[in-house]
Amino acid sequence: MSIATSADGTPIEFSATGDGRTIVIVNGALSTAADAAPLAQALADAGFRAVTWDRRARGGSGDRQDSTPDDEAADLAAVIEAAGGTDAVLGHSSGAVLALYAASRGVPTGALFLSEPPIDFDGSGFGPELADRLQTLVDAGQPAEAVATFQLDAVGLPREMVEGGRASGMLDALAPLGQSTVYDARLTLRVRQPGRDLLTITQPATVLRGAQTFPFLIGASDRLAAELSGAELVIVPESVMHRPDPAATARVIAARI
Repeated sequence: MSIATSADGTPIEFSATGDGRTIVIVNGALSTAADAAPLAQALADAGFRAVTWDRRARGGSGDRQDSTPDDEAADLAAVIEAAGGTDAVLGHSSGAVLALYAASRGVPTGALFLSEPPIDFDGSGFGPELADRLQTLVDAGQPAEAVATFQLDAVGLPREMVEGGRASGMLDALAPLGQSTVYDARLTLRVRQPGRDLLTITQPATVLRGAQTFPFLIGASDRLAAELSGAELVIVPESVMHRPDPAATARVIAARI
């Protein structure tokens, strides 16, 4: 493990596997660098150097109170610099949103591979009050409830599924990521109804999605590919229900950089 220091002094833990051109992976909500290990290994097997990292308030990385999407963009910039630069960034879910946002703020991402980004083009999703509610729960010592609220009101999971996670202990296992739900909510809200600064980036961009995934993600992915300057849409049949298939995703990247 290595440490990159973000612009505000927050330590960000990262690691690399494999040799070759560098691909930095950006995880989605409620996940840590460890969850990206299969994807990193598939990229290494395909001849790349894959960098995984814990976004702030996750895993081995630090945090700062009232962090913003710009702080998370700076975290990605710090990881890229500490890793010696990158040829591409692969972001999944809210990680794809962060990758796109960071690129629009001048972070040197190289080529972008954006997997099922949950961008609210119509502005019909949650409002700014959700991040405040999540932070209130975390501050009250109820991070598991923050996770449950995020799953219900941001992700849109059925209540019975969330309650099933509570009964199985999965909700408690995710409780250490409670603070990160605040940041994912702030990030997603920041890029809702994206403007010209997001849609006219100069980096080559590929939007990936599964053939079988949630309808909102199909709509968001297809619309982003249509509106993002020069973007390509790639449907990956092996990726099912918002889970990117490691080997198939690595093949898509290898064919394009």
